[in-house]
Amino acid sequence: MKDLKVLIAEDEYLILMGLKSNLENLGCKVIGEATNGKELVKLALEKKPDLIIADINLPVMDGLEALRRISEKVFIPTLIVSGYDDEELIDRAKNLGVLGYLIKPIDESDLKAEIEIALSRFEDIKSLKNELEVTKETLESRKLIEKAKGIIMERLRLNEEESMKFLQKKSRNSNKKLVDVAKEIIEADKAFRID
Repeated sequence: MKDLKVLIAEDEYLILMGLKSNLENLGCKVIGEATNGKELVKLALEKKPDLIIADINLPVMDGLEALRRISEKVFIPTLIVSGYDDEELIDRAKNLGVLGYLIKPIDESDLKAEIEIALSRFEDIKSLKNELEVTKETLESRKLIEKAKGIIMERLRLNEEESMKFLQKKSRNSNKKLVDVAKEIIEADKAFRID
């Protein structure tokens, strides 16, 4: 948690100062303080903090709406602070992907535990997103390779195994990835098709 860059949003000055003090005691760096939702969005997008801790009831734009706007642009782990244990607010926070919900008053040990859990969940989510991207890319590559194989089978009258060997040989000889060779074959085929 040392040197964790945190952006906080709270419109009550005493609570803001208490939260800042607790965070600094935990070794965090408070890189910005917002007192309304619009300011929170602006600071989050400018400063790209490691963590956002925001009050749910902010003036100008409520904390959840501000976090929704931030999450459309950048993925930052977030904790919500509220004076209320309200099911509707908790559900809204969950649906936004908020990683923790703290009820005021917040003591340092609760804050520490909530931050550690939120950061751990965030890393898990990031890892899953990366895996999903790799899976999507792999699937897209397979589709392209299959399409290129089909074109080769049709044009050169080869069977599936022979067309795959043809693709692999072309890939090796041109020192290009198999998927890149597949894309070239698909593009070349498009140029010769009369639709």
